[in-house]
Amino acid sequence: MLVEHPAVTEASNDAAPAAALKFITCGSVDDGKSTLIGRLLVDSKAVLSDQLAGVQRQGQDGRVTDLALLTDGLSAEREQGITIDVAYRYFSTTRRKFIIGDTPGHEQYTRNMVTAASSADCAVLLVDATKLAWQDASFPLLEQTRRHALLVQLLRVPAIVFAVNKLDAVTDPEQAFTRISAALTAFAAEAGIAVEAIVPVSALKGWNVVDAAPEAHWCGYHGATLLRILEGLSNTPAETALPLAFPVQWVEKFSSSSDTSQGRRVFWGRVATGKAEAGQRVRVMPSGKSASIARVLTHVRDEKAVAAGHSAGIVLDREVDVSRGDWLLAETDEGAALPVSRELNATVAWMDDEPLVPGRAYWALHGHRWVKAKVRRIVHRLDIHTLAEEDATQLEANAIGQVELLLQDAVATLPYQQSRTLGALVLVDQASHKTAAAVLVR
Repeated sequence: MLVEHPAVTEASNDAAPAAALKFITCGSVDDGKSTLIGRLLVDSKAVLSDQLAGVQRQGQDGRVTDLALLTDGLSAEREQGITIDVAYRYFSTTRRKFIIGDTPGHEQYTRNMVTAASSADCAVLLVDATKLAWQDASFPLLEQTRRHALLVQLLRVPAIVFAVNKLDAVTDPEQAFTRISAALTAFAAEAGIAVEAIVPVSALKGWNVVDAAPEAHWCGYHGATLLRILEGLSNTPAETALPLAFPVQWVEKFSSSSDTSQGRRVFWGRVATGKAEAGQRVRVMPSGKSASIARVLTHVRDEKAVAAGHSAGIVLDREVDVSRGDWLLAETDEGAALPVSRELNATVAWMDDEPLVPGRAYWALHGHRWVKAKVRRIVHRLDIHTLAEEDATQLEANAIGQVELLLQDAVATLPYQQSRTLGALVLVDQASHKTAAAVLVR
């Protein structure tokens, strides 16, 4: 469904600045994702003159700026004119700081798009108006547009904005935008996707990107520009209401310590859920040993509680065998505060060229912990065209489906709808070491 974007008001001088917004651009091949980011950087004055000169070339009408080259940094990307890897760029306005991830549109690089989307606050999904037969009222959307929208929804990206691009290159831009917007709204309603806004833009000319189009209410649009919408979005809230879950990334040993009232090691990592504070009872997974937190250090080694989303160092009240990959989980009088299981029912976005077949074993990465996982069965595959759930014996590259996994050791998980951290795993092929799938616990 389409959520009307609230009017954006001028921030007062004494208002606290909003946290940096991390967003990605996604969509089909050559929809203008890199060009859009280049336009955002140039029109927001985030590009130095020598950088701008480096992406200019001689054209029929003089010097032409190729905005896509501001993000396509790999030599292969510049030679082929495509985006292969995720390119991150940073810029700021007077209202907000931004981190942009330019993701590839080719199907074979879907894994890179999934990686970037998993930590994004917003997805700007571009739709190329020149590729659609909008003259026909019942025209289909591009397959990759639908796939990326579904992946963004599965990955719980809080906001999605459709940017209908290249409307300056069609014969009737207002009718084209009206029909494309209606098709996107219908698809989003059918798939259960909440859309923040649908904006007509010309990334090449800069219309409705940073500045409004020169023609008032171009394409019949009366809303804010893309940048103004992004400035008003909220960040992904930290999962502080859940019990403490802390994946250990690094173990530091004190150089010398005669204090026997606490352990002699600091366990560093980023708090996944809840809050780490002194006095808490925790259980170490997978060993099952229990201890209390004696001290909590911030990233600058100040002693105070640390909430989810921030790095911390934890010192336990006694010596317990804890290594990289272990988890420290909140413990209550009744036992572990989070469910622990070897059997998972999950949605997978399959990204390996080799199809997924039941019975095959993979490495599963949960936090920093590796465990072996076997695909017990494929429950169904999602048809991205009809959104129907189909019976399947295997999942091909870029397919989305539901599977049952059996892990060699138990892990603490929550449904992905509750926790983007505890509910996410990655499957890796044991032989090729390629990332095979993104796993979202149901």
